[in-house]
Formats: sequence, structure tokens, C-alpha cells
Amino acid sequence: MKTRITEMLGIRYPIVQGGMQWVGTAEMASAVSNAGGLGILTALTQPTPDALAKEIDRCREMTDSPFGVNLTILPTVKPPPYAEYIEALIDRGVRIVETAGNSPKDFIAKMKSSGVRLIHKCTSVRHALSAERNGVDVVSIDGFECAGHPGEDDVGGLVLIPLAAQALRIPVIASGGIADGRGMAAALALGAEGVNMGTRFCATVEAPIHPEIKNALVRASERETNLIFRTLHNTGRVLRNEVSDEVVATERRPGGCEFKDIQPLVSGQRGRAALQSGEVNSGLVWAGQTVGMVQDVPTCAELLERMVADCRAAIARASNLATGVR
Repeated sequence: MKTRITEMLGIRYPIVQGGMQWVGTAEMASAVSNAGGLGILTALTQPTPDALAKEIDRCREMTDSPFGVNLTILPTVKPPPYAEYIEALIDRGVRIVETAGNSPKDFIAKMKSSGVRLIHKCTSVRHALSAERNGVDVVSIDGFECAGHPGEDDVGGLVLIPLAAQALRIPVIASGGIADGRGMAAALALGAEGVNMGTRFCATVEAPIHPEIKNALVRASERETNLIFRTLHNTGRVLRNEVSDEVVATERRPGGCEFKDIQPLVSGQRGRAALQSGEVNSGLVWAGQTVGMVQDVPTCAELLERMVADCRAAIARASNLATGVR
């Protein structure tokens, strides 16, 4: 397949793995890259910049294909040493970086001067336009269906993708609500030049997640996600389980809640332990509405080949319908 995304990033298929905390390891990223997509290491999954450098080296031992690094810039009181993480990935020769969360504008000049192609994930057209003005190379536009933080505008991909593609001069990657070739075909038809998937890649053989978590994703329907942190204006979408149900109930109680009331439930280390132990109800499991479309646990290579074949078939079918061919 050929789009501005495949040409810019040097990949066979315009399919990008989401930068998922605790999941974006060398095993995951190399499997996606070897399958023809763009694998993504998650910087903050590594406890230090030195650990990230070692993980980059480890990934490079597993693949000769391009891969990137995700750096999510979080609005925290005690932020990680972002500049040091960036130095580490530049020193290790990484040339594709996906940023998310807050604006990466303080780091753009440094990365661009080092030859880095910069993808920034946005949840609104206004933020996408700001990212373009700041000099990013690609915008990944994240619809309300997505796992993680979909923003506060609640706009789904069918509206957000074409609006972003129309407004921006740089390429757009469609993110959120995509789990198969049909979704990929739709995204391309709406003006995107690539797709980004997180939830679907969690249910693959190579994902560093306990099999029971993958089985839970296969069993879940599209109605089995919860929106948490709504009252705190930091909405997140996660798999519905006992923990996320309790978070929602706490937020809905009379008088509302403060973050400290739910902090023990939403601890990142607790969520990591759930992914590793397979105890679905012991922590947050981040998942988008596409969980209802996850029906098996293929290898990354099997998933990408199937997606591309199904995408081409969907485009051909739509073309036939449009031209009256049966």
C-alpha cells in the first residue's frame, strides 16, 4: 500500500501500533514492524532514560524495519525527565516519535534538528491545527471511541477524521474505533492516510499481556467499556470491570469526588499487575469500544495481512456499489 504515511515512515502498510503503557515493549513493537506496520515502544513504560536506551537496542536486535517511540507528556506535579528520554532516543538513532498528552512544542525543535519525524496525537481539530503550526509532521486524530483519553469534546471518528483531513495540510492517521480492514478502508475513504490501533494489538500473540486479559478482550462486547474521570475533566475509556465500575460509582455519588478518593483504584502499578497476573478485576484495563470487534488472538503478522486483504476487499465492494457493478 502507498500513502504519504508509508513513504514518510518507510513501512509497507499504513498501520501504526498505539503507544500503550506497559504494552509497548520490544516484543510488541518489533512484531508489528516485522509484519509491515510501525511498531511503537512506550518510553514511560521504562523507568529511566537509560532503560529506554536499552529497550531501543533490544528492539533493534529483533527487527531491521522502522519503529518509533511514544512519549506521552503528562500534566503532573512531578513530571518525568522528558528531555532526558528524548536525548536517549535521539542518541540511539530513533527517527520516529509519537507524542501525546500535552503539546510537545518545547521539544519539537530539538527532535526536528536531529532528523526525527514527529507524530502528535490529538482529540480535536483545533489542537491538530496547533500541532501543525508548531511543526509536527503527522497528526494522529483520536476519536471518542478510543481507549485512553479521548478528550472532552466527545466527537466520534466518522466526524473527526474527515474534518481533520480537510483542515490539515500534513498527513492524518485515524486513531480510535479501528480494529479491522473495514475500519481501515473507512478511514482511508474519509481522508486519513493511515490508521493507529491499540486495543486490537493488545489481543495478539506477541502482546506482553497475560492470556486471561486477552481472553477478556475477546469476550467483551462494544458496550463493555467505562468512561472514568469524567467529573475530573480528564475522561478515560477503560474495560468495564469491578474496579472501573467502582470508580464510576464513586464519581457519581452525591457531592462528587476528588482524585484522592479514587487514586488507590486507578493506580498505574495496580493496572500493570492486572495485565501481568491475568486478574481482570484487580486493576484498570484500558480498552476502546473496538473491543467488541476483537474475536481472536492472532499473531501481528496474521492480523496485518488479514487487515490489508479485508481493506482492499471493502474498498472494492464500495467501488462496485458506487458504480452499479454486482
